[in-house]
Amino acid sequence: MIKLQHNLAKRSSDADPQGDLLHFLRDACADASVRFGCGSGHCGACTVLIDGQAQNACTTPVWSGDGRHIQTAQGLADDEIGRVVLAAFVDEQAAQCGYCISGILMRITGLLKHNPGATEAQIKDSLSRHLCRCGAHARILRAVLLAQKNIQHANTLP
Repeated sequence: MIKLQHNLAKRSSDADPQGDLLHFLRDACADASVRFGCGSGHCGACTVLIDGQAQNACTTPVWSGDGRHIQTAQGLADDEIGRVVLAAFVDEQAAQCGYCISGILMRITGLLKHNPGATEAQIKDSLSRHLCRCGAHARILRAVLLAQKNIQHANTLP
């Protein structure tokens, strides 16, 4: 029996523990925000946060999520940093086709949670793990920098 927290919900399932987390989240948790891209951990479309750390769900076995908190793009609106990141991506119109964006949103949310003062080079390095064929890279970077600015501003308020 696999037991984990998926966004704000506690989940348990008799799913195959050797299966991949991507299909577990999509099938057992009905979470279509986790996207299947390459299936080999190279494109980043399936990125989720596991206890706050970005990981590719397609190469992560279900058993490794047991007892852990799995956050997906579906749960970003319920997350303080996630809401700021989402708003910045909307403000900058940073998604074109939208396929890769859920994974990018998760990686950036994780980065800004752990390192709100990340340098532009660190942000670019983090984004380098994601393939985007639409050419929205400049808007994505602007959105991340806007989110970072808004998070830092919020942290300076009394």
